Amino acid sequence: MINISFSIRSIFALVCVVVVTLQSTAQAVKTSAKIEDLVKKMTLEEKVAMIHATSSFTSGGVARLGIPEIVMSDGPHGVRVEHGRDWEADKNVYDSGTYLPTGVCLAATWNPSLGYEFGKVLGSEANYRGKDIILGPGINIIRTPLNGRNFEYQSEDPFLISRMTVGYINGVQGQGVSACVKHYIANNQEVNRNFVNVHMSERALREIYLPGFKAAVTEANVNTLMGSYNLFRGQYATQNSYLINQILKTEWNFKGAVISDWGAVHNTMEALWNGCDIEMGTDLSMLPNPNYGKFFMGDTVLKLVRSGQIPESLVDEKVRRILYVMTKTNMLDGKRMKGEYNTAAHQKTAATVAEEGIVLLKNENNILPLASSVKSIAVIGYNAERKQSMGGGSSQVRAFYEVTPLEGIKKMAGSTSITYSPGYKIERGAKADAALIQQAVDAASKSEMAILVVGWTHGYNYSVWSDNAYDAEDTDKPDMKMPFGQDELVKAVLKANPNTIVVLMGGGPIDMSEWIASAKGIVQAWYPGMEGGNALAKIIFGKLNPSGKLPMTFPKKLDDVPAHKLGTYPHDAKKNLYYLDDIYVGYRYYDTYKVAPEFAFGFGLSYTSFSYSNLKVSGNSKKVIVTLTVKNIGKVAGADVAQVYVHQQKSTLARPEKELKGFQKVFLNPEESKQITITLNEDAFKYFNENLNKWVMEPGVFDILVGNSSRDIKLSGKVNL
Repeated sequence: MINISFSIRSIFALVCVVVVTLQSTAQAVKTSAKIEDLVKKMTLEEKVAMIHATSSFTSGGVARLGIPEIVMSDGPHGVRVEHGRDWEADKNVYDSGTYLPTGVCLAATWNPSLGYEFGKVLGSEANYRGKDIILGPGINIIRTPLNGRNFEYQSEDPFLISRMTVGYINGVQGQGVSACVKHYIANNQEVNRNFVNVHMSERALREIYLPGFKAAVTEANVNTLMGSYNLFRGQYATQNSYLINQILKTEWNFKGAVISDWGAVHNTMEALWNGCDIEMGTDLSMLPNPNYGKFFMGDTVLKLVRSGQIPESLVDEKVRRILYVMTKTNMLDGKRMKGEYNTAAHQKTAATVAEEGIVLLKNENNILPLASSVKSIAVIGYNAERKQSMGGGSSQVRAFYEVTPLEGIKKMAGSTSITYSPGYKIERGAKADAALIQQAVDAASKSEMAILVVGWTHGYNYSVWSDNAYDAEDTDKPDMKMPFGQDELVKAVLKANPNTIVVLMGGGPIDMSEWIASAKGIVQAWYPGMEGGNALAKIIFGKLNPSGKLPMTFPKKLDDVPAHKLGTYPHDAKKNLYYLDDIYVGYRYYDTYKVAPEFAFGFGLSYTSFSYSNLKVSGNSKKVIVTLTVKNIGKVAGADVAQVYVHQQKSTLARPEKELKGFQKVFLNPEESKQITITLNEDAFKYFNENLNKWVMEPGVFDILVGNSSRDIKLSGKVNL
């Protein structure tokens, strides 16, 4: 009887699968037929109007056929305030939205479920504002700490990027809004981004720079993708036959639309033949009445088709892809989800990402959390009171509110006396201001504790975002040194009061060599969003246990960075850029070539301690199961990230010392332990063999290394595959 019941359940389950599959197939056929019917009804003029911009943030529709314009929104960490067409700063703060932490802070959570919640907020708010596409996530590899857009990208590691990106995209698209993963590909610097011609090995392309985009397409089924500004192997990336036609649309079977970055198309024929589907941009020279028909994919296309130089079917294919995106976002049937805007739940997501993303880098003598007995604190640094949401370029967000570090500290301090001193002024080229430093020193020397809030800055004005901006679009940093004389300020305050916490704002590492030995406590706060000040204060005062981990290596000095060590990062007008660091990006370089970092990839301290034990590794070449036990052996609840790295003992081609292939964030109460399981599929053991031009898995012994950073391996096992 048991066997009969089991068989009946199995048959029923199989029938359900078949029914769902048939329904899905029927729906796909119906959708395809609808798209074909619309294409047949369109005039050539209507088709061409759909493949280029009709305003700063829309592309064309066909009103007579019920096809709306597509409305896009900048802002990978907040729905922008433009009104759907030409960009306009919104002066009504009550129409402002949820300012989420930037992408690098999200990645520092090492929590893919938060990636989903993050995207869900964006999708919901996009619906509320009538947006069809969110122009994010940005997932370019962090190759150099100088890149001005590292703050909105996520990591130096392609596996970590892939896991966080899939969650983000699923969150956005689960709300019926399209995500647009960007910038495809090799937009790893902002200086000369419109001219630099990137050359890299096929192995580096496949192992480092493509995996995040591949996951976005093949796992998350992202609806749209944005091409980058730079050239790749001699051809602009947005109109690059190899990248788009061969890899994206053929190998990965991408079904959606490729959107150019704004002004990234340079040639009509290349754009048409090489896979660009929508040309976007804002021709400021045409304002106030721009003629978008003059774009490369505008009126010229009409002439080319009518003269027989290109087939109309080429335009039809682009229109089909655009209509496919519209069907995925319910644009053709008017069934848009209602959405919500700036709700308490959305603000809570912003808070949680900040709380899990802030990283404790140093905590000598347990200077943190601050004891309740502390009676006076000097908060120092312009970044303590500076709001960051309106900076950064195209990621600029007008926040409904933004809690600064100073506001958060004051709110959490209770009866503790708080004084504030700016310590420096934000002005491009400004040196150390002796008077401001002396004021800060006086404040620090009169207080029990000092909290220095320093680091990088976004800059504000969208039209001149490079002024006073070091983390921003279209600009890179000159070096890793903090601007505005902040190093002198930090050294002076540390000397005046050794009980000082240094809080670093910004999108990545700085050179701490002048003062790190004297600093007892260092916190990396990134740009933590509208609730960032509260999250930071909770960590400082011990209301929250930090659990963030670095998604990138913090080098001791710029010369240690492989892109700079090998002389392949141009900060001048050089056009050809050779990625001689190859696959050895980030920790792959530091760990393989034994270069000591300041703080390792995956590193982050806690107010508690964790033990790792009982590692078991089993499986075959298709699937390897890694199990282990993580225990909180401290006195407060906390979370750690168990990171699984793979090392192949012998291979035909050289491989890095270790590569991240799995991780899991574990939340534990004091004395609580959990057994966790991390599954490694066959891709975890493969590498791209350029001699064979394919991914290979060579038989042999693989070390399975488990730790909570790339430099802190606690358990090791082996598997023979």
